[in-house]
Amino acid sequence: MFIKLYLITLPIFFGIDMVWLGLISKNFYSKHLGYLMTPHVNWIAALLFYLLFIGGLVLFVISPALEKNNWMSALFMGMAFGLMTYATYDLTNLATIKNWPLIVTIVDLIWGMTLSAGVSVASYFLAKKLGL
Repeated sequence: MFIKLYLITLPIFFGIDMVWLGLISKNFYSKHLGYLMTPHVNWIAALLFYLLFIGGLVLFVISPALEKNNWMSALFMGMAFGLMTYATYDLTNLATIKNWPLIVTIVDLIWGMTLSAGVSVASYFLAKKLGL
């Protein structure tokens, strides 16, 4: 079941996050973090993040919501998971990186909660539709 849920969640997460990073927020991050950004994405690190993060969503949010038969659990636990995971990154950066912009932390925390909740709910309903 985990692998099937993972394979459902992977393209949903990746697709939504690519729209965010590639279209919606691209100029935002360049404006606020351009001095730190590399011209070339480290795709191995990026893929490892996606693989681990999606595994966490499936393990801690989507599977339990399906067991409870409760999409609201997917929504609220997805929000909580996104907040905690994105806060780990952003608040650590805010605490340790000179001139880390507070606005980036705020936007990232909101995005992490929105992305995680949306992906969790979408994956939940798709899994239900597929009979998982």
